[in-house]
Amino acid sequence: MGWYTDEVVPRFINVALGSKRFVPMRQRVTAGLEGDVVEIGFGSGLNVPYYPPAVRSVKAIDPSAVGKQLARDRVASALVPIEYVGLDGAHLPLPDASADHVLSTWTLCTIPDVDDALAEVRRVLRPGGSLHFLEHGRSPDAKVARTQDRLTPINRRLAGGCHMNRPIRDLLDGSGLEVTTIENYYVKGPKAVGYMYEGVAEKR
Repeated sequence: MGWYTDEVVPRFINVALGSKRFVPMRQRVTAGLEGDVVEIGFGSGLNVPYYPPAVRSVKAIDPSAVGKQLARDRVASALVPIEYVGLDGAHLPLPDASADHVLSTWTLCTIPDVDDALAEVRRVLRPGGSLHFLEHGRSPDAKVARTQDRLTPINRRLAGGCHMNRPIRDLLDGSGLEVTTIENYYVKGPKAVGYMYEGVAEKR
């Protein structure tokens, strides 16, 4: 990773995804978390204020040193212990069946080996555990999807590897997890970057 990706992108994401309009979405996706949680793509800790009281511990996965700096105050003020344990969602340094839930917000678009990451999520989840996800990805509107395909190579360079055209539901269906709830919608703004996948997928 270069200077731009290491230093600029985490700060941009902290501001862009830290606005008030995303608060209700973060509250919904974190609802129901309890016990031992793994958060992949922890970033600057924007989900920390919304962890439910039933969460016992959080293992944080993120490659960004700047993200860790930006998260410092949120981690320090958290009501739950947060431990950084890894850098890559595709290689979780955790035992099998060691997590009650995994949380992923705007992360599956960026992980290079997304199928491997979802396999790791399934591996570390306990039976009956679930992945809570809030992601943007491929639109079902053919015109929007064509725009996403056209812009994704540029967006990957500008936004730290983000693919705006990943078919999140298809990836989840192919992961061995069972999608139990999902909502799809556009957020306000350009449709190419704003088609959302929000829900829960369980390990049966």
